[in-house]
Amino acid sequence: MKFPIKALALALASISYVSFAVAEDSPNKVQRVEVTGSSIKRIVKEGALPVQQITKEEIVRSGATNVAELLQNIPAMQGFSVAATAAGTNSGGNVNASLHDIGRAYTLVLLNGRRIAPQGDGSAVNLNAIPMSAIERIEVLTDGASAIYGSDAIAGVINFITKKNLQGGQVDASYNAPQQSGGGSSWNTSFSYGFGDLDEDRFNVLLSYRHDEQTALKAKDRDFAKTSYLPLNFNGNNYVFDRTSPSSIPANATVQFNDSKKNPNKTFNPGFLKTGSCGELNFKSLSTEDACGFDLVNTIEIYPESKRDTLFSNVKFKVNDNLTFFGDMALSRYDLTARIAPNPVSLTIDKNSAYYKNSIEPFLSSAQKADVKKISATYRAYDWGTRDSQTLTDSNHFVAGAEGELLGWSWNTALTWSKNALEERYVGGYMKDAEFRDMLKNGSFDPFAPIGSQSTATKQLIKDSIFNGAVRTASTTLKGVDAKTSGEVFTLPGGAANLGLGVDYRDYSYEQSPSANGKIYGFNDIPAYDLHRATYGLFAELLLPVIQYLEVSAAVRYDNINKIDNGISKTTMGEDMAASTYKLSARYQPTKSFLIRGSIGTGFKAPDMLDIGQPLVSHGVTTSRACPFPDTAYCKPAKLAQYDMLSGGNEKLKPEESEQYTIGFRFEPISNFSFGADLWDVKITNQVSAVSQDLAWKDPAKYASLFTPSAEASTGDMYWAFKSMSMNIGQSHTQGIDWDFNGNYKLDFGTLSGSLAGTYLIDSSYTRAGTDNDWTDSLGHTGENNAVSFRNIMKLNVALKTGAFNNAITVNYRSGYGDTEAEVRNLATGQNEMITLEVPSYTTMDWQGTYTVNKAFEIRAGVKNIFDTEPPMSLRTGNGHQNGYDPRYTDPMMRSFYISGSYKF
Repeated sequence: MKFPIKALALALASISYVSFAVAEDSPNKVQRVEVTGSSIKRIVKEGALPVQQITKEEIVRSGATNVAELLQNIPAMQGFSVAATAAGTNSGGNVNASLHDIGRAYTLVLLNGRRIAPQGDGSAVNLNAIPMSAIERIEVLTDGASAIYGSDAIAGVINFITKKNLQGGQVDASYNAPQQSGGGSSWNTSFSYGFGDLDEDRFNVLLSYRHDEQTALKAKDRDFAKTSYLPLNFNGNNYVFDRTSPSSIPANATVQFNDSKKNPNKTFNPGFLKTGSCGELNFKSLSTEDACGFDLVNTIEIYPESKRDTLFSNVKFKVNDNLTFFGDMALSRYDLTARIAPNPVSLTIDKNSAYYKNSIEPFLSSAQKADVKKISATYRAYDWGTRDSQTLTDSNHFVAGAEGELLGWSWNTALTWSKNALEERYVGGYMKDAEFRDMLKNGSFDPFAPIGSQSTATKQLIKDSIFNGAVRTASTTLKGVDAKTSGEVFTLPGGAANLGLGVDYRDYSYEQSPSANGKIYGFNDIPAYDLHRATYGLFAELLLPVIQYLEVSAAVRYDNINKIDNGISKTTMGEDMAASTYKLSARYQPTKSFLIRGSIGTGFKAPDMLDIGQPLVSHGVTTSRACPFPDTAYCKPAKLAQYDMLSGGNEKLKPEESEQYTIGFRFEPISNFSFGADLWDVKITNQVSAVSQDLAWKDPAKYASLFTPSAEASTGDMYWAFKSMSMNIGQSHTQGIDWDFNGNYKLDFGTLSGSLAGTYLIDSSYTRAGTDNDWTDSLGHTGENNAVSFRNIMKLNVALKTGAFNNAITVNYRSGYGDTEAEVRNLATGQNEMITLEVPSYTTMDWQGTYTVNKAFEIRAGVKNIFDTEPPMSLRTGNGHQNGYDPRYTDPMMRSFYISGSYKF
């Protein structure tokens, strides 16, 4: 986006407002702080941009066991990715924040005002890397901040501020368990200690360590989540939502014939035809006569098992009043194991094998036997166990810098080295390629046998054929240096004008190394990457107190994003990019009790490295679909089947661009009550998009170039595959209102305080994937992006402080929405119908009681989801293997109890 020269001359750097670092001036000076999104230190006051702050007390009172859980309940958070979706998405428990449903890629996450390494090739930070025990407070800027931070801050900024100048120690421990049996309990313990007083001793050292453990929760232990075969009542009719898998045990078979017109494909389950029953964990298929469907959901864990260790250290050394050296170290290891349904396997059955003679031939007519072309089977490898993937994520973050005062100007500079590395391991359920193919060749097991009926010798062969080891390692490394300064430049009627200047340089590298290619049966090869990109930016900011009641600020920034260096091919990819952004903001406060504020500006986001440089690689499978080109050689035998997906980059991509504004007010009519609201609006153009499956399948001829024959990994057979290719084409528009009420009232026996906050979405629309002007939305319903933009999200906090014993109530509310359109079977007519459920609103209430034994010792106990509210029924698909509810928006734990203790010394 081009920036006018006149605007550049106008002024210089915006306010994106989330506290960063407190300037410890001498006792005779007024304390000034640097606010996140601004480079200018100032006296703390309500700013020109909206900031939501989560204090230390609110963090403890929430009962949250991790940073992700804490942020997820902020009304402004929508589109949040959660750890539960590790059940079937291969996410490894990666949890990302998303402000205003604009998306995780557009929400910048900082630690003490500086970037940390993302997970993957993009910009989204895994919140599991944040050291919760070291957090003093969290501040959330709900307005764009590209004019200070550059790329990725279109939706806003989340800044985690750690404890500073702590003296003494603190030990904390907590245990949480659901009321219902079956798993899901968690516990944590932490230790923090600080010594040295920065003002008196000229140094301070803080150390903080925390260990967390979370046990898994199985789907079968929750009635609303235990099956793929879901009965329901809708408009007075009884239906079944069937999400069972055609890969069953015993296996389903499909026979293809040479004369397909005379003998159409025949799909059946030999076990069902022999016994009249589909067997354990299977249901009679509603889509294919004589076939069975496997209840895969009954076998999964809907909340994964995990362990987390975090270590944080902050060191400060004050040389004198004008020079302080500092350093941060944040180390974490997150160990998550996700268990999903046993492996679905596609088999080719030899006509001369015992499999054919015993299980296929008896169910074919003489004419069919003479015309057999090919026999395939879809099998569930239940006897190999669930597919277990363990992901070890190590995050290492180091900052070393200095800050001080020089000739009346504040300055701050630092070096950053940050790395996020993961190792993905398969530790159960996946078969070694050579061993499993030998078993197939030798007829060592019978895919048409029921669960648990294999021989003792076969069970040993199965045990020996299970793969256990690493499948890939990947890492993202960030190296950076930044410097900024601010000071007074001239005087206006309202006070001194301040100028802020800054520069930063960042170097990103993303590497991925496969370690199991060719070793696992039916496993698509993982590509190797070695990508590198450098960026630098310059910004300036001017704060103008025009008159006593009016403050105006302006900011401008220039960024340069280099081409991508490919270390494997020794080439460069893409193009050098440049972006200029600006922001203007103002606050007008005619009285002490009333303030009006607003801002207008632009933003940008650089494309992820793989969006530019990724070669055509395997990218999962489509949802079940008919053949895009019927009666061609590359159609799968079944009428509905999952086709392979491939994805690739585009070297001609440009940065995404945004235009946005906010306008709001704050009003405090009496000393113990205030309220306010901010209208925000964000438009993004030039978004990186791709033609969606739905669009391509609606008109395959138009998008024929996106379909290509590709070999199926398990059988080597050639079928159609769909190519998802990056392009600059999309647009989006998001608009809403953030509002809040805050008050407190002194009683004879204590103080009653409360806050009610919410976000009301007015618009959440976007162009359909692969189009630039075909608009749709997800507001109040599940959209084509398979997500919901909630019209209303609200949170009520009420606290009663009575001295040693205090109580707090928290109520979280999400409005209802229209569900995914789903195909169901009408049990009365036997016909399939398309229905759309109305998912009701979801409200939970939590309670916490605190007893302060003395100044050193405190005990807290609480109940989450007091009324044991079940997640409402949803027929959505995707985003994990869970069924019957949406794990992104609800909590499967239901009512749970926790107790925690804190001891200071």
